Amino acid sequence: MRRDVPQDSVRRNEQIRAREVRLIGAEGEQLGIISRNDAIALAKEKGLDLVEVAATADPPVCRVMDYGKYKYEQQKKKQEAKKRQTVVQIKEIKVRPKTDEHDYQTKLKHVRRFLEEGDRCKVTVFFRGREIVHKDRGLTILDRFVEDTKDLAKLDQEARAEGRTLQMMLAPIPKK
Repeated sequence: MRRDVPQDSVRRNEQIRAREVRLIGAEGEQLGIISRNDAIALAKEKGLDLVEVAATADPPVCRVMDYGKYKYEQQKKKQEAKKRQTVVQIKEIKVRPKTDEHDYQTKLKHVRRFLEEGDRCKVTVFFRGREIVHKDRGLTILDRFVEDTKDLAKLDQEARAEGRTLQMMLAPIPKK
C-alpha cells in the first residue's frame, strides 16, 4: 500500500502531486488554473483543505472545502444508499402430488405471506417412487398455485422438471 494516498483514495493538501490544478472555491466558483502551492496556501488562509475532486482530469480538479465535513457527508450518503437496498430472499414451499386440500390451503397461505413480505417463492412438487409417472398432477398443482396467487404474484419462472421434482418461481408484483 502506498503511503501518500489515504485509505479513502481522496488526495488532499500536500498529497496532491500535480504542479498545477484547476481550482474551485469554497462556494463553488471557478478560480482557474493555479499552482498547487498557491492553491494550498489559499485553502489554509481560509482554514479549509484543498481536496482533489477529479484526479483524472488534466489538470486535476481540486476544491477548497472542509475535508472532515466532506468525508462525513460521503459516509452519510453511503449509509443512506445501504439503507435503501432491499434483500430479496427466495422462500421454498414443497408439496407432493398427493397433497390434500387442507394441506394445500396451508401451503398456499405460506406462499401468500412470503409474497406479501416481498420475497420470491419457489414452489416445488417432489415425486417419490412411481409418482413420477403422473407429472400432470404436479403441473396441475403448480397451475393452481399460479391461479390462486395471481393477485399477488407473477410467474417468474415457468414450471420445469429437474430429476424427481417440478419447480416454478413466483415473484411478487411490485407495489405502486
